[in-house]
Amino acid sequence: MNAIKTLLVITIFTLGFNTVTAQSKVAHINTEQLIAAMPESQALQSKLEKLGKTYDDEVNAKQAELKAKFEKYNAEFKTQTEATNAERTKEVQEDSQKIEQYKAEAMKDLQKQQNDGLKPIIEKAMKAIEDVAAAQGFDYVLNANTLVVAKGKDLLPDVKAKLGIQ
Repeated sequence: MNAIKTLLVITIFTLGFNTVTAQSKVAHINTEQLIAAMPESQALQSKLEKLGKTYDDEVNAKQAELKAKFEKYNAEFKTQTEATNAERTKEVQEDSQKIEQYKAEAMKDLQKQQNDGLKPIIEKAMKAIEDVAAAQGFDYVLNANTLVVAKGKDLLPDVKAKLGIQ
């Protein structure tokens, strides 16, 4: 009977000790803050803004051309034949559709550039997180964005230091 009680006490103590140990091996980090603070992200953002502005400028130029054409055709509407007016209307509609298609392609290209640019940045951030967690003995690192309470170790300052970010 004493052996069973002793075994039970040892089991409870061991389970309790393992729970405390597991809790001390969990840390958290805000990956969005880390990635936003990385110089590569800032450079990517700058590149995307520049490319977006280029696309916007091209769209604006095409829209200005279309507006000028429309105004010209509209001013000449009464002096032209029905066939000419129908052809011009069709031309304006086609040009408008081309502009919309160009805008869609530009947005698609911007999204692709962003995804392609973010991939190596995210990989670098994850590698740094893994390295810091391993060096500090953490088995699990949770994303702080999804936590309701985050009282454990925050790895953000340590990972930033590893990456050389202020």
